[in-house]
Parts: sequence; C-alpha cells; structure tokens
Amino acid sequence: MAGIDEPLISEYLESYAETQGVLPDRIAAFGRQYRQQGYLTREQLYEIAYESSTRSAYHVDRNPEARCEEVTANVRRVDGDFSKIHLIAGLRGFKAPTASCVLTALDPSRHAIVDTRVWASLERFDYVEGRKESFDAADYVTMIEPIREIASDTGYSPEDVGYALFAYDVDHREGTLH
Repeated sequence: MAGIDEPLISEYLESYAETQGVLPDRIAAFGRQYRQQGYLTREQLYEIAYESSTRSAYHVDRNPEARCEEVTANVRRVDGDFSKIHLIAGLRGFKAPTASCVLTALDPSRHAIVDTRVWASLERFDYVEGRKESFDAADYVTMIEPIREIASDTGYSPEDVGYALFAYDVDHREGTLH
C-alpha cells in the first residue's frame, strides 16, 4: 500500500468540505479568540464542543465558568501533548477528540483534530494498530506523532493532515462507523 504523501493529503483536504467534519473556519475563529483572550469561556468551549460532538456538548454547561477559564489558560502554560489533552479532558464534555479541537484551535501548526476516522486512516497506513472507538490522552499522543511526521513530509500543517485523514476514511470506510 502506498504511503501518505502530498498528493493524497491534497486530494482529501480538498474533499474535506463534503464531509460532516468540524468546520476549519470555525476552529480558526476559536483559535483567534483563544490567543487574544488567553483563555476560553464556558460559552466558547460549548460552541467548540457542539462543533465536535453535539451529543456531549450539553455537559460543558455543567463546568463552572471560572474553571473553564482557568483550565484553558493553564493549557497555554503546560508543555507536553499528554498533559495538555489530559488537562482539557478534565472538563465535563471533553474527551480526547473534543479536547483536540481546543488544541488545534490554539495551535494548528502543532495539533490536529482526531477521532475514530483519523485513527482508522492511520491504521490503514500502518501508523497505529487495532481498531479504536474511544480515545484518551495517550491515544492522542499516539496519533499526533505520525500526523506531525506526515505534516513534515508533505509540507502541510498537522491540522490539515488531520482533516485529510478524516476525509480519507469517509471515502474508504465500508460499513458503519462503529
């Protein structure tokens, strides 16, 4: 099987708009707010969660406002992908895939939105092993490492590689998602 190269990323990045994935323009807007304010509010986190997973977004409102701002401010000070994802996942309504939206908004040059589809594409190309349906901070680290490698090899950002891998799975998956 051929590897993940620039033409593949280009093709599937172009077709990403036809998927039901998170809207890149919305993530970019959240990122601008995050960098400008230095934190995200509960309402902003709710909007990000709603973009990612409408079913779990309502949990975000159960977080105290001050905690949302504290956690998202602290994420900017913490080093390490595991620590960043784990910190965000401490908020209600944020498992690793939704937390990856927050990190990608903050720094698309280092992060990507990940989920079952991205894992499946990485698995098809032998970057990860086994099927996954739920993810934690360690799984994020497992996925972001090859995503950054692919980004470096292709000249795309990790964010764009993530979107392309999502679209690749939409195009190649047989059967249902779960």
